[in-house]
Amino acid sequence: MVTEFLLRTLLAVAITGVGVGVFIIANRIALKRTAQKYRGLENLRRGIPAVLYFTTPTCAPCKTIQRPALQRVKQDLANELQIIEIDASVRTDLANYWGVLSVPTTFIIDPLGRPRKINHGVVSANQLHHQLKQIVEKSI
Repeated sequence: MVTEFLLRTLLAVAITGVGVGVFIIANRIALKRTAQKYRGLENLRRGIPAVLYFTTPTCAPCKTIQRPALQRVKQDLANELQIIEIDASVRTDLANYWGVLSVPTTFIIDPLGRPRKINHGVVSANQLHHQLKQIVEKSI
């Protein structure tokens, strides 16, 4: 009985580990694929990090959670952050170009204009602050 429990627990841990590993690898591949993509970033001011934010008018988590989090970060960082919001339902060409499969999706763009982080789904203001701090420190 105990060995069966341990076997099932180890199997669950292994499956979870494989899933996390695949997720990490997929994000790294997506970042490398988008490393030279500047489409949709025509208004990007160089030297200032940005958040490229894909949303739709019908996305409830975008309106209730993600947009307020982005506004909080923008308010905290004042002129030190750009937010580029794209309606993925209108600009399907850009959503496809960037590989967006669901909304909200945010890309953290470093001061040199390179995508550095991807967030699939809602991300908190604290997490955005942390990611922005990481990319700014690495680009210095």
